[in-house]
Amino acid sequence: MTTSEQKQKKPGSFSIFIEEIRKNSLTVTILAIVSGLLVGGLIAAVTSENVYAAFGESFLAGIGAIFTVFWNTYKALFTGSVGVPADIIAAISSGSWDAINRSLAPFFESLVQATPYIFAGLAVALGFRVGLFNIGAEGQIFVGALATVWVATSLKGWPALVHVPLALLAGAAAGGIWGMVPGWLKAKTGAHEVINTIMMNYIAFRLSEYLLNGVLGDPNKATPISAPIEKSAWLPRIFPDPNRFHCGFFVALLMAFLVYLLLFKTTWGYELRTVGHNPNAARYAGMNITRSIVITMMLSGALAGLAGANEVLGVNHNLGVAFSSGYGFDSIALALLGNSHPLGVVLAALLFGFLRNGAIQMQLSAGIPIDIISVLQALILAFIAAPAIIRTIYRLKEPKPELESPAVETKKGK
Repeated sequence: MTTSEQKQKKPGSFSIFIEEIRKNSLTVTILAIVSGLLVGGLIAAVTSENVYAAFGESFLAGIGAIFTVFWNTYKALFTGSVGVPADIIAAISSGSWDAINRSLAPFFESLVQATPYIFAGLAVALGFRVGLFNIGAEGQIFVGALATVWVATSLKGWPALVHVPLALLAGAAAGGIWGMVPGWLKAKTGAHEVINTIMMNYIAFRLSEYLLNGVLGDPNKATPISAPIEKSAWLPRIFPDPNRFHCGFFVALLMAFLVYLLLFKTTWGYELRTVGHNPNAARYAGMNITRSIVITMMLSGALAGLAGANEVLGVNHNLGVAFSSGYGFDSIALALLGNSHPLGVVLAALLFGFLRNGAIQMQLSAGIPIDIISVLQALILAFIAAPAIIRTIYRLKEPKPELESPAVETKKGK
């Protein structure tokens, strides 16, 4: 291996880190999730006062208390994110639509929580596929929400069939422009997209504060919040209250399918993946690296902007300063957990959505702080990022190294 090749593949570089995660098998991913849940449950148990009180009585009582806390934690997490199975069965047996709707409300609320994760996770995953690190999804979400709320509040009397798509397109366009700026700087000047996207985040945060305290703010409210959007811009809800499940979930699935088609079923998608895997080879083959970088960052920003549009049109129906609870930053973990594949991102988003929704019930019923969910997510990501730990614990075989092409082998032989 030449000196230049060694520099490109030096340990610790983020590109090598991403590539190693992509090599994880499905078995390693599943075991990483299970291991994260187990360790998270143990942390919840050992930080419980009841456990220490039980150990004060006897060792066996302490062990029993650990299992009790562990069971109650995940029981509450499950019922909070999916529902109580007995209630669901009873509601279905009764035939009452209202009872069925209420019993399934936790499950569909988890899907509501997962929807912005899908958009944001796809945004970061698309960048990863092209070797770009879009750390600015949070800012792009804010900018997309700002454009969406402007269209959704300023256009009055429009039919929903036109108003909803127009508001979604406004969010995607604003996010795309916000993502294109660091993409253009990366392609033209070599400025690192990580630094630029992080800086763009802060600009987006302060811009949203300025606009919500000004032209986009509701003059009838003392807090920086927009006026309610027009009902013609609401994303249609599938079920009546208290169920908030809306059509944005299906829009997110459609976007995941389109990203899959783009990356794996088109010539341009092949070029993008080639640029991400080996930009030097892509340039040698005549591929336009500059265009690929700019367009990828624009599409990535557009997907993140749709996450903001989804929250405005489908959930909140207005825009406040702190409307996004870290979706853009969590999307980095989602893309890594989902192996930068659209299907993997959707599954990872569902996992995070169910954890996020069940955390509230877990805190109310089991008395476990909601912050344990962040610990769970961090543990799962840590196990995904360090597959050697999982393979050692569960005694899995190391994956076989990929064979080089005959042309490479022939060249080495010479």
